[in-house]
Amino acid sequence: VIHTHRNHTQRTGNQLCRTAAFDAVFCHIIHFAVQALLQPLLQVFFGLMQIGIGDTHCLKAQRPAPLFDLSGERDVVHSVRCFNLHEPNDNRINLPLADEAATVAFAARLAPCLKPGMVLHLHGDLGAGKTTLVRALLHALGYKGRVKSPTYTLLEQYEASGLQLRHFDLYRFHDEEEWEAAGFRDEFDGCNVCLVEWPQKASGLLPQADIEITLEALNSGRNMEVRANSQMGRECLNVLRS
Repeated sequence: VIHTHRNHTQRTGNQLCRTAAFDAVFCHIIHFAVQALLQPLLQVFFGLMQIGIGDTHCLKAQRPAPLFDLSGERDVVHSVRCFNLHEPNDNRINLPLADEAATVAFAARLAPCLKPGMVLHLHGDLGAGKTTLVRALLHALGYKGRVKSPTYTLLEQYEASGLQLRHFDLYRFHDEEEWEAAGFRDEFDGCNVCLVEWPQKASGLLPQADIEITLEALNSGRNMEVRANSQMGRECLNVLRS
């Protein structure tokens, strides 16, 4: 079988004996290469029927259609080699969190990575554990006071380990005007560490996150994805991997 090369009409013709057949298949991500027992044109069970595969230019492939394998000569493929042409994604990691203690342990590893001016976006449904992670992060930095959810206040300010931290909760935002009226833009001054829950509520207005953390509640525990979007974020990710 020769696959067409995207919408290139000339690839839909008979390319069996031409080098263009390689180009047609090469554009795919993963290929299964299986050695034929005989050359396709020498197969005795190929009939005279034609497969008509048309495109917008009415070109047709010229492939003989094989008859049913009445004699049972088809064999089973015992070995298939797979090639993945994608590079691994080095900008994210996935971590299972079995319980709150695992969240606290992760926060203890993340806390030393925080630098002035960093922006972290926290994604996840209600109850996914975003505020729990922020609380554990602040405690890991040495903050001794109470860490409240900014659901109603929208912003809580903290100082710990020489860092100025800003914890936002944008869940109640409905439009861009609310963001501008709140005056939060000034808090992203390149010095404060900004932790933002529900960043999608101000999509397009927030500065790009150095790190995005997505929490997903499971039947047992949670899954966390940590993605780096900047050099500072990648440096932090490397520390978390070590």
